[in-house]
Amino acid sequence: MKVIALLVVGASLILGSYGKPQFPEREKDPKFWTTWAQRTLKNALTLQKFNTNKAKNLIFFLGDGMGVPTVTAARILKGQLNGQSGEETQLNMDKFPFVSLAKTYNTNAQVPDSAGTATAYLCGVKANEGTVGVSAAGVRSQCNTTRGNEVTSILRWASDSGMSVGIVTTTRVNHATPSAAYAHSVDRDWYSDNEMPAEALQSGCKDIARQLFDNIPNIAVILGGGRKYMFPKNTSDVEYPGVAKHSGTRKDGRNLVQEWIDKKKAKKGHYVWNKKQLLSLNPNNVEYLLGLFEPADMTYNLERNVDTDPSLSEMVEVAIKILRKNPKGFFLLVEGGRIDHGHHEGKAKQALHEAVEMDRAIGLADFITSVHDTLTVVTADHSHMFNFGGYTGRGNPMFGLAPMLSDVDQKPFTSIIYGNGPGYKLVNGGRENVSTVDYQENNYQAQAAVPLSMETHGGEDVAVFAKGPMAHLLHGVYEQNYIPHAMAYACCIGENREHCNGRSAAARPALSAAAALLAVTRLLC
Repeated sequence: MKVIALLVVGASLILGSYGKPQFPEREKDPKFWTTWAQRTLKNALTLQKFNTNKAKNLIFFLGDGMGVPTVTAARILKGQLNGQSGEETQLNMDKFPFVSLAKTYNTNAQVPDSAGTATAYLCGVKANEGTVGVSAAGVRSQCNTTRGNEVTSILRWASDSGMSVGIVTTTRVNHATPSAAYAHSVDRDWYSDNEMPAEALQSGCKDIARQLFDNIPNIAVILGGGRKYMFPKNTSDVEYPGVAKHSGTRKDGRNLVQEWIDKKKAKKGHYVWNKKQLLSLNPNNVEYLLGLFEPADMTYNLERNVDTDPSLSEMVEVAIKILRKNPKGFFLLVEGGRIDHGHHEGKAKQALHEAVEMDRAIGLADFITSVHDTLTVVTADHSHMFNFGGYTGRGNPMFGLAPMLSDVDQKPFTSIIYGNGPGYKLVNGGRENVSTVDYQENNYQAQAAVPLSMETHGGEDVAVFAKGPMAHLLHGVYEQNYIPHAMAYACCIGENREHCNGRSAAARPALSAAAALLAVTRLLC
């Protein structure tokens, strides 16, 4: 009887006052749904003729930790931020015509980390957890397993073919995801020589920050955090002077930023460390750009100082406008890296707002590029132990309560929950009553089933969204390391070039009048 009573209460909450269902009146009419389905069908029929142009440009969006539950929750949040119920909303990535699944395991791990996965989707080779830019023969933290086991990335393949290349991230520019694009390190945590053991240094291994500038010197755009790893130890930070934790870390005394400036100043190179400097640049007068906006990772978007810190969207816009000047095209890696950090901390609100911001950047990139010559791929490296449920009603606030009490401890619970993490809390020997805390606060740690100081990754497949030339190659279910091979094939770089004779981005279907008008409008902007 207790269970039935709880379900009745839940149902009444879902239906709302006066028993009226909380959804638009038009959705009662079957024509609404059939019209929508028919429109979707017509769009699907247009895909019968694949876009087989040669991709001039490649854009790779990586949502770190953005598993399918995170994508769905971000979609609902985006809609609710726009005053809608949320479920019917479309993310920009939802509009991509091809969606597939990638298997994320590392060679030595069922549930992967961001380093081994980055090596897979950037270098085309599965690898061990904790290692970047080396094959599975590289053993974590063992410097002597580096040499001879290096693998190169699609960023390198693009650069070697004459394309402009860039990296944009909300984490440190020498964090796991971006570092796999340029570094070869058997330990993802070797950010600078300060974090490396003496024996590794003596054996000739290089820290990741140093490799950023040494390995591929012509990376045209580098934007993100990680300032402190570029400066001599105890050098005061320009933004946080006197704050020891933000001071330089390098033991070798090198100022990598100044070295970069000295090499690039005659080549229209610019170094910036705040939003004003970044947005004051004229992309037409910039060939190389280094932007380091925080000593370590950039701040969460919800906590970002909008006057001093650029958003991911703003960084992406500047990057594309610089890179697209190259007639040979460009490759851009964009990481929404703090989705992962929010989840690890059990802070779902931070994680989901990071995902929404990345989707804004995807939409912006779509607006200033063309589907006819730009292959855009959006995916995640891995998932998290994050989900939401509880029979919530349509339009239930993303960070709200489920419409029922537990039939075990008779306490309310939030829709969002983690399988493990720091949100596990006991009060007087029982589960915390969430109605006594502000569960919608930005840094609220959602309840977790298993207590851990940091929530863990999830092991399920991740979605891959693709649009543009040869996007249909990304279909079905495949190993994560397949992704860069398909992208390289589309762009005629890397190993697969035999098919490229006669293929050109210029040999594209005629634009409709509406599309042509839109293209002209974009050019004028």
